[in-house]
This record gives sequence, C-alpha cells and structure tokens, in this order.
Amino acid sequence: MRSLVKSSVLLSLVVAALFAGQAAASDKVDVNTADAATIDRVLVNIGPSKAEAIVAHRTANGPYKSLEQLAQVKGIGLKTVEKNRDRIDLGVGGAAAKKATAAASAP
Repeated sequence: MRSLVKSSVLLSLVVAALFAGQAAASDKVDVNTADAATIDRVLVNIGPSKAEAIVAHRTANGPYKSLEQLAQVKGIGLKTVEKNRDRIDLGVGGAAAKKATAAASAP
C-alpha cells in the first residue's frame, strides 16, 4: 500500500513539473530588460548564443522599439520573430518609442 502511495505522489510531482514547463514556455519576456538566460528560456528557437547576441545588440544600439528590429540581430530572422511574437514584450523602451511616434505625428 505504501508503495502505491509513493508511486502516486511521484506521478503527481512529474505531472506538476511538466505543466510548470509548459507555463514557463508561454511566458513573455521583455527583450529590453531581460538577461540572456531569460531570453533563452522563454523564446523559441533562441539558444544561449542568440540570446547573448540580442543583449549585445541592445547594449550597442539602445532598446528595441519594434519586434522587427530583432531581425537585425545576426542569426535571427523575421520567421523567428514571428514565431515568438506573443512571447516578446518591448517594455518601457517600446512604450516610449510608441509615445514618441504618436507625439511626432500629432498635429
């Protein structure tokens, strides 16, 4: 009986871990503030070296103002950006850019 209880507890833990992994995959990441490890964890088809490249590009060129700017990073194309569209947040840098664009186009 104890063996059955232990097996049930173990199975529950495994199922919980699987669901936790799926939840992490559906997270969003602010590419203007996140570190490379977080970018690597959340985005699809982005490994450690591409995540480092995203951070390096941001450091050299300032915050990303649009999702399409990520395609300027070596090794990242528009298809990868599209696959991750729902996972990418531009945070403060993106919001500031949108406000500046709106203010510039206002009469």
